[in-house]
Amino acid sequence: MYALPLTTISMVKGTGIVTSVPSDSPDDYAMLKDLQTKKGLREKYNVEEEWCVPFEPIPIIDIPGMGNMAAKKCYDDLKIQSHKDADKLKQAKDMCYLEGFYKGIMTVGACEGKKVEEAKPIIKELLMSQNMAIPYYEPEGEVVSRSGDQCIVALKFQWLMKYGEEEWKNEVKSHVQGEHFNTFNPKIRHEFEVILEWLKEWGCSRTAGLGTKLPWDEQFVVESLSDSTIYMAYYTVAHLLQGGVLDGSKPGPLNVKPEDMTMAAWDYVFLGKDYNATECPNVSEDHLKKMRHEFEYWYPMDLRVSAKDLIRNHLTMSLYNHASIWKDNMEQRMCRGYFCNGYLMLNN
Repeated sequence: MYALPLTTISMVKGTGIVTSVPSDSPDDYAMLKDLQTKKGLREKYNVEEEWCVPFEPIPIIDIPGMGNMAAKKCYDDLKIQSHKDADKLKQAKDMCYLEGFYKGIMTVGACEGKKVEEAKPIIKELLMSQNMAIPYYEPEGEVVSRSGDQCIVALKFQWLMKYGEEEWKNEVKSHVQGEHFNTFNPKIRHEFEVILEWLKEWGCSRTAGLGTKLPWDEQFVVESLSDSTIYMAYYTVAHLLQGGVLDGSKPGPLNVKPEDMTMAAWDYVFLGKDYNATECPNVSEDHLKKMRHEFEYWYPMDLRVSAKDLIRNHLTMSLYNHASIWKDNMEQRMCRGYFCNGYLMLNN
């Protein structure tokens, strides 16, 4: 099996090696034809004559009106001269791939007689069931960090939040479209409505960086956009717990330590649950009652100000998480207004 050069393949994506299908890929056909007929091109790429000259394209798909050698037909019809005719080859590729996928009929293999679009998932499943293939994912384009560096992206197993679940989504949508939510601009409200239909499963965990440990799987920390969706509730009691000392070196006015604030303590403050002395051994009900009073006084938020790029993730997720955590008292806890600013470009 020979690997031949193809100038249209990205060498920074995956392995840089793809299957050659000169019967249906105009790029593949053009390069094979040039390698077969141009000695100088073979020498340039160190390709031996016997690696390419004896081989002819093998028909695998029959397309009505284009036959079983669609790439060759488009190559001839468009009078393409070589593998360097980029514009014409793109035109030919669009024709072959579109017609082939929706109208093409397989002429070989396990799916002989089936349409290509029907055959694709069947062949995928067949290859995977026989351990001849694995699922493979890649970004749609190059990923660049804020520092301008190219990122190497890997698929990592992680936990997902099931945003988009119908009942949950409809609760949030009802609030966004209701009289108790102000966006100050109809375009912003529309953007939230669009994102509610678009946002689905979201990876809420990661394996590196600062963050809160995922309670049920501590090899992960909570991803930052997901981690900060209800911190506004904490703002309402931060002055009692920290007293303006952000590094925790001194306790706040209530003299409560971080470890004293158990889940039961937070449930008392934020969810209105009964006081449980056993589960809150180091913090009195009087102290928690003061915190609950502050929270209930300041919530719901009248206004949250943020940038428009966060509508498609953090801001919508914040609404989702408020609706879930305060499900039994949603209208008294959901944010009443989001003001989203745009951008200005100054001095480039």
